[in-house]
Amino acid sequence: MSKGLVKKYLGSIVSKGTLHVAFADGETAKFGTAEEGFPDIALRLTDDRVSRDILLDPRLGAAEAFMDGRLVIESGDVMGLIALLRGNAPWDRGGSIGRPSAFRRLRDRIGSGLESVNNAIKSQSNVAHHYDIGNDLYQLMLDPEHMQYSCAYWPSEDMTLAEAQEAKLAHIAAKLALEPGQEVLDIGCGWGGMAIFLASRAGVNVHGITLSEAQLALAIERAEAAGVSDRVTFELVDYRDLPKRPKRYDRIVSVGMFEHVGRPQFETFFDCCANLMTAGGVMLLHTIGRMGSPGTTDAFTRKYIFPGGYIPALSETMAASERFRLIPTDIEILRLHYAKTLREWYKRCEQHREAIINLFDERFYRMWTFYLAGATAAFEHGGMCNFQIQYSRSRHALPITRDYLADNESDMLQKP
Repeated sequence: MSKGLVKKYLGSIVSKGTLHVAFADGETAKFGTAEEGFPDIALRLTDDRVSRDILLDPRLGAAEAFMDGRLVIESGDVMGLIALLRGNAPWDRGGSIGRPSAFRRLRDRIGSGLESVNNAIKSQSNVAHHYDIGNDLYQLMLDPEHMQYSCAYWPSEDMTLAEAQEAKLAHIAAKLALEPGQEVLDIGCGWGGMAIFLASRAGVNVHGITLSEAQLALAIERAEAAGVSDRVTFELVDYRDLPKRPKRYDRIVSVGMFEHVGRPQFETFFDCCANLMTAGGVMLLHTIGRMGSPGTTDAFTRKYIFPGGYIPALSETMAASERFRLIPTDIEILRLHYAKTLREWYKRCEQHREAIINLFDERFYRMWTFYLAGATAAFEHGGMCNFQIQYSRSRHALPITRDYLADNESDMLQKP
């Protein structure tokens, strides 16, 4: 019965490109028709439970079957498989690759809600789940120049990943409208790439905060190597603890951290930011976002990748920030930039496959590449994008036209 339903399910989705499936009982089926721009994929299901698991929850069921070696891709790769499915059902045209069963949806909604209540202790545990698995993996996957684990910026198609990440840093720095000597807070500083860039290119003082011990150690090391440790400090601290201190900041930047805040804490986050800024302060928030209305975090992401995470819709982000009189002075939507970034990370993971397996194991490698492939498809065909939202505390804090952005960006890229 499960096999028949899976055949019906795949037949309803795949029309462009081809998917060949060999079932555990020896039966084979083909779905779709070859078409330029769509991959041709062949896979084998090693037991009857795979069909059932996919029907119960297409994303989690397929992911775990792939991770366990029960769903074997015999032609193509996991990037192609997910691209084939999502490419046939783009979000822009109302498409979907299917939802979990009603029971699973209810369970996921409850679980997602509970996990998103990120108190200080839980937040550090959730961050450690993803970032404290060791710096070695990220050094294999990310650009070595800036170690940016967030969406790069691609003003030119032929840029390298390192060039696109530097362009992202300059793009954000331009929106901060920095002046030498200003005090900058970097919330979710990662391995220090943003803080080092701002200190070295703009002559500002940066306080970077993180909840990852592994990130903190490497960020300090990288700042010393870059010769900016006199202008950059890093600290293991929760952003909610900072307003208790007297220090206030001229600029706040947060890149790729808001996704970890959790929906119940949105207002707390913006309340803290508003209270940490000087009267003429400016803030730049860079986050993954939903193109449509608010949603929930899928079970695979919650279980294996980002426990406690939630991707915000623009509507709920603005609703939370407007309560604290933060003025949105500029909003930019990056649509395909993260897809290009993710494909570069995936390529690097493929190149370092054996090294990653030696660090972890084969199952981890399959889980990680499934995550990268699924994320890529979400930006190419699903409902994901990136928001860059500029806020200020005063309507007089920034120029009244956007002309300054191009000049600032060029200046950031030209400095050594």
